[in-house]
Amino acid sequence: MKYERIQVGRFIERPNRFIAYVEINGLKETVHVKNTGRCAELLKPGATVYVQKSDNLERKTQWDLIGVEKGERLINMDSQIPNTVVKEWLEEGNLFDIPVSIYPETTYGKSRFDLYVEVGERKVFIEVKGVTLEEDGVARFPDAPTERGVKHVEELTKALKDGYESYILFVIQMKGIRYFTPNIHTHPEFAEALKKAKKAGVKILAYDCEVKEDEIRLSSSVPVVLFEPRLMEMREEVVAWYRMNKRQLPWREHVNAYRVWVSEIMLQQTRVEAVKPYYERFLKEFPTVKELAEAEEDKLLKLWEGLGYYNRVKNMQKAAKQVMIEYNGEFPDTYEEIRSLTGIGNYTAGAISAFAYGIPEPAVDGNVLRVISRILSSDEDIMKASVRTKIENAIREVIPIDAAGDFNQGLIELGALICVPNGIPKCEECPVRAFCLAREQNRVMDLPVKTKAKARKIENRTVFIIKDGDKVGIRKRPGKGLLSGLYELPNELGHMDEDEVIAYCKQIGLSPLRLKKLGTGKHIFSHIEWHMQGYAIQLDELAVQESEGVIFLLPEEVENNYPIPSAFEAYTKFLDIKLGPEK
Repeated sequence: MKYERIQVGRFIERPNRFIAYVEINGLKETVHVKNTGRCAELLKPGATVYVQKSDNLERKTQWDLIGVEKGERLINMDSQIPNTVVKEWLEEGNLFDIPVSIYPETTYGKSRFDLYVEVGERKVFIEVKGVTLEEDGVARFPDAPTERGVKHVEELTKALKDGYESYILFVIQMKGIRYFTPNIHTHPEFAEALKKAKKAGVKILAYDCEVKEDEIRLSSSVPVVLFEPRLMEMREEVVAWYRMNKRQLPWREHVNAYRVWVSEIMLQQTRVEAVKPYYERFLKEFPTVKELAEAEEDKLLKLWEGLGYYNRVKNMQKAAKQVMIEYNGEFPDTYEEIRSLTGIGNYTAGAISAFAYGIPEPAVDGNVLRVISRILSSDEDIMKASVRTKIENAIREVIPIDAAGDFNQGLIELGALICVPNGIPKCEECPVRAFCLAREQNRVMDLPVKTKAKARKIENRTVFIIKDGDKVGIRKRPGKGLLSGLYELPNELGHMDEDEVIAYCKQIGLSPLRLKKLGTGKHIFSHIEWHMQGYAIQLDELAVQESEGVIFLLPEEVENNYPIPSAFEAYTKFLDIKLGPEK
């Protein structure tokens, strides 16, 4: 869009919304202000402005205020021009890549939208909002309450249900903008309406403009931050800190989707140091998704022995088979496809997407929930799925496209090393302490809010170390339920005395010769605690009948070939059997 008859002037004052006094060629002139917004930060006495001479000699005011200089930035103030600018931009083939039909000022329901566009069979409403308010490189809208704006947003949401596509396009009438965010302080209702609209499917875009004294053109896409601008402000510090301070971990070497996946599944509810030997051993045995898909279950579980939560690795194998069948052995490279694999939730899908492929998706684990809750001084319960989703959405908006992996890992690393879960956080070492509301409000130790888990069920068990000569008895657990598919030391519910133990042995077809009471043991699962009492049983002989699935093997056979859960670690020591990668 080009202007004609442009003159430079000096702003004097603005007696009302519609007119201003401007010195032009040494004369004080009355100028029509085409932008009826507040614009107080722009129209300051002495500011350099640009005005257009009307070609209508009968007009009462012969001048229109078009632009103003703010520092080194030239800002177009013509509120009537954004629609024209967008229309020209669309006609040049932007946003839609096939010929379009554009109809200005089209009525829908009780609203009139700026543009109605037909793209083949697609029907699109576009509401255009001009933006002139800028603070420290951040563009905001509105600069004054706009009930009409809220109404437009709500009507666009309704239009979706009638089969229309809906867009809100913020035209930032200047250059050099870091991001756009709604002006929550001026009109929080508008900001909330935008959030609801986005959730419903309304596309919200922002573009800056190339502005000259006599010309304005839509230029580049600008990030839109609807949720937490504070997170946008700190992202560069997070990335820089991570690149300088990240731990050297095996899964951060030779990064690919498969290696990231293996590490992230192992790291679920498991300490980093504990995972390292498992990770290296696992990749040696199963270097690609193909080997994992084809692995024998016992071998797979044996490699996982001691890590716990064995369904993790079972689901990994199911997912590996999916990759082989559905993706021809190539690990998928989109968030949606990765998320569709068995056993992969939002966090793992986000981690693989960001770390391996640089896709700007959030990876929100417990560390990130804690960091963000403290940054925002949020009292919301991080155990609620809705709160996690809210934080995911807030992070998704601000992930730098060129550093998605480093940003996500930076947040995780901050939670692991600085904003620690148990103990006093190292606030003085934190690269984003200046942005932390909890620190500012002296309530770091009060956050995050986390609902206490339900008390675990206590389950008493009696564990039997049954020996037949040099061999020891083990049995395979059922194919479903807790520790399914693993091998165990025979055990039963309840704490038995010696008479009950003897009776039990005879019941399963065994003849005990000697009994020895062993110490107690305890193992904590996510929802159950086992309180165990052990007995060593030396058999006289094996009964002829089967012993209810008990098989007798040499301890070294068990150690090398049969996966035993760490729940029995208090008793495997009596057999000189080591579990996990330390054997």
